[in-house]
Amino acid sequence: MSQPPECCPNCGAEVPANAKACPECGSDEQTGWSERAEYGRLGVPDPEFNYGEFVQEEFGEPRSRERGLSWWWWVAAVLLLAALLGFLL
Repeated sequence: MSQPPECCPNCGAEVPANAKACPECGSDEQTGWSERAEYGRLGVPDPEFNYGEFVQEEFGEPRSRERGLSWWWWVAAVLLLAALLGFLL
């Protein structure tokens, strides 16, 4: 049996050093505190976590950006240029 965590990964209660189960919720090695549960307390990603797979599931295929300027940017540039020329003349 591994050493119990300082805090229960299920309920967050403090677990005494030699406890066989959480005093609050009853979690133990078989029900949820194990070496794998330790990673949750450290704030580091699970070694089996695949970031690329996560991004693919969450956001799907990356959209390709169109090359060149959109037509409305051209219109805005022409209007700005016309306003500037009108102001100077």
